[in-house]
Amino acid sequence: MIDCNSFYASCEQVFRPDLWGKPVVVLSNNDGCVIAANKEAKELSHIPMFEPVFKIKDQLIKNKITFFSSNYTLYGEMSQRVMNILGMFSPNVEVYSIDEAFIDVSGMKHINLEEYGTLVKETIIMHTGLPVGVGIAPTKVLAKLANKISKKEVRFSHVCVIDTEEKRIEALKWAKTKDVWGLGRKHQERLKKRGVFTAYEFTQVNLAWVRKQMTVVGERLWRELHGESCIDFTTMPKRKKAVGTAKSFGKKLEDLERIEEACAYYISEVSEVLRAQKSCATYVQVFVTTNYHSNTDKQYSDSRTITMPVPTNNTFALIREARKALHLIYKPGYRYKKVGVNLTGLIPQEYVQGNLFESTKLHDTRIMEVVDVLNHKFGKATVGSALVGTRIEEWELIKKERSKRVTTQWKELMTVKSH
Repeated sequence: MIDCNSFYASCEQVFRPDLWGKPVVVLSNNDGCVIAANKEAKELSHIPMFEPVFKIKDQLIKNKITFFSSNYTLYGEMSQRVMNILGMFSPNVEVYSIDEAFIDVSGMKHINLEEYGTLVKETIIMHTGLPVGVGIAPTKVLAKLANKISKKEVRFSHVCVIDTEEKRIEALKWAKTKDVWGLGRKHQERLKKRGVFTAYEFTQVNLAWVRKQMTVVGERLWRELHGESCIDFTTMPKRKKAVGTAKSFGKKLEDLERIEEACAYYISEVSEVLRAQKSCATYVQVFVTTNYHSNTDKQYSDSRTITMPVPTNNTFALIREARKALHLIYKPGYRYKKVGVNLTGLIPQEYVQGNLFESTKLHDTRIMEVVDVLNHKFGKATVGSALVGTRIEEWELIKKERSKRVTTQWKELMTVKSH
């Protein structure tokens, strides 16, 4: 298991050497609250996570903490670089999240695993500048635990290997039940009532009791902690069963046209995800809501789901139906905070059945292929529906402190000056 340390904050520091070793935090959408912090910032215990920024902004400035708006374009690209590097070390890479991945080293029994883990760590640092922790063990749950230990215990230098029975027992005695990957809060409480507080104590519980009280999930974790691999290694991500997005506006909107533009933009984003996994949507849902935290605005929210005549991943067809749904739920006289879209009823595109009463355009698929190629080559949203408009700055997320997208935007490339 390879896990990037303080990923969002580390991505921001890579291109800012002046911030190395200094506290950095990253803010949520619309600069709402702190969602990520590096080690230096976490050590300042009086800077609470998920606290609204307007309440703690003075503290951030007073403690000389640099804060950034979320830059997901940068984070996604840096994540892809890390995953590409991991492909150099193993043919089997399972991307678990944007900053975590499992790699299969089961065929490397005759190499020094600690040296191997150190090489992985140093190669990622050399090519990306991102610090990582590496945990190596016979099972996924133990590897996840080894990764956690590698970061908590200085003696491991961010590389922990569990390859003997003695090391396994030592790791289990070190870990609390909350440190076990996949062991939820309810199961932790159930074990606590039984007097079980550590991972080692959990492994000493009778398997029959675990199976009865914690179902097959608990049994699988119990066996994994004993060194028996039960969780499959998956290199191909599963197709999503639904895709959607909903973002708050940078400012409250009243007129339908701008909300339509935002809705069309979001449909464009999620339809790209559909085409990437070769799926089509049967239903499109649109919802709107006002700001329920406001004491002065009138409150309203509603949603509508429309069945597509033919399941599709065509951006223009989805926008057309989403627009119909929006017109049905929009009411004038309200200041809207958010519009969201969800595409559900996803099926593989090769299984789509036509509609006898709906005409289909043979060139639709090729049009979307061309659009995707152009946007991939020249940048996101280079080509799209005219309904998206050109006024995105009037409703998009607030991101006053966003860093430059130095890895994906030609206009935002770094400039290096020599003296």
